[in-house]
Amino acid sequence: MFKGSGVAIITPFTKNNKINYTKFAELIEYQIKNQTDAIVVCGTTGEASTLSENEKKELINFTVEVVKKRIPVIAGTGGNNTSNVVTLSKYAQKVGADGLLIVTPYYNKCTQNGLYLHYKEISDNVNIPIILYNVPSRTGVNIETETLVKLSNLPNIIGIKEASSNISQIMDIFSRIDKKFLVYSGNDDQILPILSLGGQGVISVLANIYPKETHDICYEFFNGNIDVSRQLQFKYLDLIKSLFKEVNPIPIKEALNYLGYDVGKCRLPLCDMSTKNKDLLINNILKIK
Repeated sequence: MFKGSGVAIITPFTKNNKINYTKFAELIEYQIKNQTDAIVVCGTTGEASTLSENEKKELINFTVEVVKKRIPVIAGTGGNNTSNVVTLSKYAQKVGADGLLIVTPYYNKCTQNGLYLHYKEISDNVNIPIILYNVPSRTGVNIETETLVKLSNLPNIIGIKEASSNISQIMDIFSRIDKKFLVYSGNDDQILPILSLGGQGVISVLANIYPKETHDICYEFFNGNIDVSRQLQFKYLDLIKSLFKEVNPIPIKEALNYLGYDVGKCRLPLCDMSTKNKDLLINNILKIK
């Protein structure tokens, strides 16, 4: 699908809380210019949970049109209603998305068999690559390794974004999964550990403000410059921590606005960052500069 750093791109809003497509096109061009390896649109960082179905479709279509096949476009089409996920996934395929990122159903808290049936139904209805997204801290559902092995045998399921933060579980995945199955870090503070186990890269929040540097963490590792990769991971560690002091994407939008990108606020129920955490975030940005 892609190798390296895929940016989980934010969705910029106007002062009237509408999607700012002019700004979004600028952000896409900035990412491509700075060596991002894929654009992941309508993910958690893109505030997909507060976008309408029409807005998601418009964003996916717009991204495909702006990118023009220069790098892969991966559309976040996950949800807790399997039928709706199928509909949006088919739409993303129709307009030219290169792949899908599909989070586990949330709130329903389905069983492992329910997870399998959910993803099988989606896989049966599209013919582009699917990356699973495991983030149990948000969804309340964990893709267990046994289930993942089973899912990896479905035709279109080619990889997983692993954001469980459970290194033991991730090691278990690598020990049992086919080597062709792609594993991406879902946490910016675990890029290097997952690469060291055999990971393909990261789907990154940090890349919104440091796209080339996040790409470099991956490619220095791939090119055998392990110490350089390690030092880059360490260099951004404090900033990464402050980007998750409050729920994503509140801090990354604060960071972008501080750096002059004017991407607007988050939609409710996400609110402005606390002064204390914002000051910490800005201090860590200044330390990098």
